[in-house]
Amino acid sequence: MATTSVATAQQSSFTNQILHGDCIEKMHEMPANSIDFILTDPPYLVNYRDRDGRTIQNDADATWLKPAMREAYRVLKMNRVAIMFYGWTKVDEFFAAWKDAGFQPVGHIVFRKAYSSKSRFLSYQHEQAYLLAKGRPPLPKQPVADVIDMPYSGNKLHPTQKPVEPLAQLIRSFTLPGELVLDPFAGSGSSCAAALLTGRKYIGVEMDDAYYQQANERMGRVQARGAARQSS
Repeated sequence: MATTSVATAQQSSFTNQILHGDCIEKMHEMPANSIDFILTDPPYLVNYRDRDGRTIQNDADATWLKPAMREAYRVLKMNRVAIMFYGWTKVDEFFAAWKDAGFQPVGHIVFRKAYSSKSRFLSYQHEQAYLLAKGRPPLPKQPVADVIDMPYSGNKLHPTQKPVEPLAQLIRSFTLPGELVLDPFAGSGSSCAAALLTGRKYIGVEMDDAYYQQANERMGRVQARGAARQSS
């Protein structure tokens, strides 16, 4: 009983915060079966560098992938889902990590962009994510479409910054108000902002010093706007 109380108190200390550090270590500190929904955009393992020279830590090294997915599976509640973006060129490595952790793929989402992020054999105008289940989650009453428009975020805070509204749409579909959303690779904090704006709680984790600072400042702005709306 005491152990449960300590775990609950520890989880409460993380709630509605973006934590600074390695997500494997931070998730290891979280109680098992304590997260209602995971929504995250991990490094794609492509050694990405944007036009301004910004990079993403661990984007050329897959050693973190399986341990991170095992921790994500452990902290997610039974019969709940996770949505994880991935890089299509490394889909085999992502799939192996998800299956090794225990996740079962139950859906695939394409995020349609009106602009091209890159052109090679094709003009790249979409992002993608898998819907992954732990156990046997109930079906949503009103499933979202598996093709969702993704407007350009501007990438001001992070080189692969996701817009909030498509993420908020997913959070509304797979959680109830007051439930807890985890983003182990928080980046600019888009998933955390989407959670807060939809009346959910959040935990984010970001290891990069600059992005962590940007995400924290952003969440302060989001919280201030929410407080101002409530008082008006």
